[in-house]
Amino acid sequence: MDIYTPVLVLGALAALFAVGSIITSIFVGPARYNRARLDSYECGIEPTPQPVGGGRFPVKYYIIAMLFIIFDIEIIFLYPWAVNFDQMALFGLIEMVLFIGTVFVAYAYVWRRGGLDWD
Repeated sequence: MDIYTPVLVLGALAALFAVGSIITSIFVGPARYNRARLDSYECGIEPTPQPVGGGRFPVKYYIIAMLFIIFDIEIIFLYPWAVNFDQMALFGLIEMVLFIGTVFVAYAYVWRRGGLDWD
């Protein structure tokens, strides 16, 4: 348990700082609310009207997000392979070629279907 004490102390300090900052901002910050402050902010552009339920996001948004996750996972698997390449020898090379080939086929399919085009 002694080796975890510094980690627990650091976690407690971080939580104390976060809670303390929120409480301090409630008491110190201005409490003047008006329509402009309560309205959504869209990078200085006039906000577009939103439906009551929040509206719908296009499916393409979610597809791009999933593609981003897939290629991030590919990078996560490539890093340990690159570090341990000497120990895996030919087996590791064949497995990684199959993995990269599978991901590339999916990438080419999405690219041909126009999934990466921003309209």
